[in-house]
Amino acid sequence: MMGKTVYIVPHIHWDREWYFSTEESQILLINDMEEILNRLEKDEHYPAFVLDGQTVVLEDYLTAVPEAEPRIKKLVGEGKLIIGPWYTQTDEMIVGAESVVRNLLYGISDAKKFGEPMKIGYLPDSFGQSGQIPQILNGFDIHRSIFWRGMTEDNGTANSEFFWESPDGSKVLALLLPLGYAIGKYLPEDKEQLKKRMDENFAELDKRAATPFLLIPNGHDQMPLQQDIHEVIHALRTIYPRREFQLTDYEHLFDGLEKYGSTFNTVKGELLEGKYMRVHRSIYSTRMDIKALNTALENKVTNILEPLATLAYSLGFTYHHGLIELIWKTLMKNHAHDSMGGCCSDKVNREIKARYAEADERVDRLVDFYKRKIVDAMPDRPHQDKLTLFNFLPRVREEVVETSITTKNKEFALLDARTGEKVPYQLISQELIDPGLIDRQIVHYGTYNPFVKSRIAFLAKLPAVGFRTYKVISGLSKIMSMPVQTQKLENKYFEVTFNENGTIDLRDKQQNEAFHELLLIEDGGDAGDTYDYSPPVDDWVISSRSAHASVTVENGVFFDRAVITLRLAVPKNIVSRAKRQCDSFVDVSLTVKLLKNKRRIDIEALFHNHAEDHRLRVLFPTQIQSKLSVCDNQFGSIKRPVVDPHLKVWQKEGWEERPDGIYPMLSYVGLHDDRHGFAVLTDSTREYEITGENHDTIALTQFRSVGILGKADLVRRPGRPSGIALPTPDAQMKGAVKLRYALSAHSGDTIVDGKIPEMAKEYLTPVETYNKIKFAAMRLNAVPFQTPYDYSLFEQKDEDTVVSAIKKEENGSGIVIRMYNPSTVAEARSRLHFFSRPIKAGEANMNESEIHRLALENDLSLLHHCCQAKTYKVELSDSNK
Repeated sequence: MMGKTVYIVPHIHWDREWYFSTEESQILLINDMEEILNRLEKDEHYPAFVLDGQTVVLEDYLTAVPEAEPRIKKLVGEGKLIIGPWYTQTDEMIVGAESVVRNLLYGISDAKKFGEPMKIGYLPDSFGQSGQIPQILNGFDIHRSIFWRGMTEDNGTANSEFFWESPDGSKVLALLLPLGYAIGKYLPEDKEQLKKRMDENFAELDKRAATPFLLIPNGHDQMPLQQDIHEVIHALRTIYPRREFQLTDYEHLFDGLEKYGSTFNTVKGELLEGKYMRVHRSIYSTRMDIKALNTALENKVTNILEPLATLAYSLGFTYHHGLIELIWKTLMKNHAHDSMGGCCSDKVNREIKARYAEADERVDRLVDFYKRKIVDAMPDRPHQDKLTLFNFLPRVREEVVETSITTKNKEFALLDARTGEKVPYQLISQELIDPGLIDRQIVHYGTYNPFVKSRIAFLAKLPAVGFRTYKVISGLSKIMSMPVQTQKLENKYFEVTFNENGTIDLRDKQQNEAFHELLLIEDGGDAGDTYDYSPPVDDWVISSRSAHASVTVENGVFFDRAVITLRLAVPKNIVSRAKRQCDSFVDVSLTVKLLKNKRRIDIEALFHNHAEDHRLRVLFPTQIQSKLSVCDNQFGSIKRPVVDPHLKVWQKEGWEERPDGIYPMLSYVGLHDDRHGFAVLTDSTREYEITGENHDTIALTQFRSVGILGKADLVRRPGRPSGIALPTPDAQMKGAVKLRYALSAHSGDTIVDGKIPEMAKEYLTPVETYNKIKFAAMRLNAVPFQTPYDYSLFEQKDEDTVVSAIKKEENGSGIVIRMYNPSTVAEARSRLHFFSRPIKAGEANMNESEIHRLALENDLSLLHHCCQAKTYKVELSDSNK
């Protein structure tokens, strides 16, 4: 088509790390930024430059060149240097909802220190698009989006411009980059070369365009600014006299696109197809160690640290926004697609793991600090020993608590601080502790008597979003006698028995349903790379069905526990597998725990891997022949076919990668039919596939072992390599792999009847404990107020919505509560009861700006559409703030 306007947008795509390190990237960035700033300042005909939509690029630059800040503020203010809205270009498939929200929250906040951010959800290289991104973007008043990967005609349009809609009805005007973000890289001045290249591009762009406007992004990965772009545009005008060429930015392009909005099709939901561009649908299990670290840390920050800091704030303590922002930004530096994917060099991966270690230590120390501040301020300070239990769920919970108490004597009693009654507990173990580990000053003054550390378990009823305290006194304890030992785990919901090969059989006592050979281990070859699993041409799959396992069962008053150990013989590498030779092994330890009052079975898996070039999965045969699996994504749930229908046509249509049914989830995956269902919850791995002859088995990936960053001509990904052929021996995952997940069976639908989203929230929100004794290594002065023994901030009175975040607002004195409805089929009403009357309450957007005021009552009644998240701000009248 002739007569179209071609927008050429200078930009740079900045991977902070990949096969190169962050340090190398920063050095290049300093060089490239100087050229960009000089050009923007001196060339009045060079209108703008897009700094990749992520403010971390500015952060990296100004860390090294702080004196450039005034120049940047001036150029951003003039609209010439285009920054934001993200902090980093996030992965969308296996990072949590709050991570995506905070990425925009901090990105926009950082951008506003310089000027206005770009109001486009710009993610040009993420490996697939979450169906909830339009809702999240709208939550920040962003209604435009640009992306590349995941789209096919089957999603609803063959055009590159369309409306993209989330399940709750949120929409953005989306622009697909049909040929990627780099088609305008290094444009030649030579007219013959330029025409040949642009003819190919225009053929595809013209075919996909629904308007007279085309986009040529002029940039690439770490590509320096193209100095001769004016000469290139002059050549283009000569070659194509009937086309108009403009050097501009993305926002001016969208201004033109919006005029044609009434003609655009609407695309709904997730975009995760690899027809035209690779989405690497099995990258979710590459370098499983960092995947597990990320999952656990996200859950710890959102489910423990922030609610705890909010409790402390409501009682009069400082909410440390700066420390929490440091934690989030450390995590988000690992959330860029290559870093989170694990498709990077070993050197870079070690930096990624170091960031997780730094963030984890900061979280743990801040959690300990807040717990101590709250408990130290209770009555009877500072001499009364106490045990305080913290519940961060918005519901009252009855919980079996397993914790440690440190005392001077072996015998002690727990007293309910409200009633003075003794609390019965199960004594699990005791050990002596050197006093210097408690407080070195004890030893300094000549006291060497050891302390006693006791591991106990007891049943506690805990207030919602609050805490309950017990006094620890010397004297006779109320220890409960142990039950008779059996060879099974049992509560009122389930009975778990053990097979010789280490698998378990599960009987759902309430539904009278049985599940057999759960925890079967499957090991197959992996001839892929860090981007994708790919089976060998002639694979040899091994299972633990014929293994001989050792099972040790421990029955308790409040929970039963078993440890399953086995050694799985496997091939040493891909060569041995081809020879059908088992010359290596994986040591397996599975700890299975069944709490007496819970409808779930907790699993802690520990693998010691000695082999290479393989993928290990744990299987959960359900005998539930559903056509769809259901799992969660950000602020909702999604149903996917157990067999991707494109498998029949992918080769004929020349897809970039085979559409295997390997998918991501965030905290659970389930199968159900009209009668019952089965679900797996996760605090580590986030990859699953529905397998088996009848597609009734949930296969949960434990880890993949591969030794090359990128390969060519894989079985499931033909053609060019992704990345480069760089050895990655650390990605073979030799050594220990630790994972946590849980199982549950239920009646009816996974979401509505089984309440699996709520169960997953509870599983990922453990009770926190704090044992107060009068000794401490680090001293703190007393605060001028007291905290109560028992406390509850608010309580949720419904079971249909899930609380995603409890935090203090970034700029103001209110408390932010974010909730969502996980159902895809039914609206949900929720009710929050505040024990302190709110003086002001309002619904806000995700940027924490109030949208409208709500009624000033103790109870807030709220309506959520399907898969809809809403954010609320509440000011309380009687806090110590």
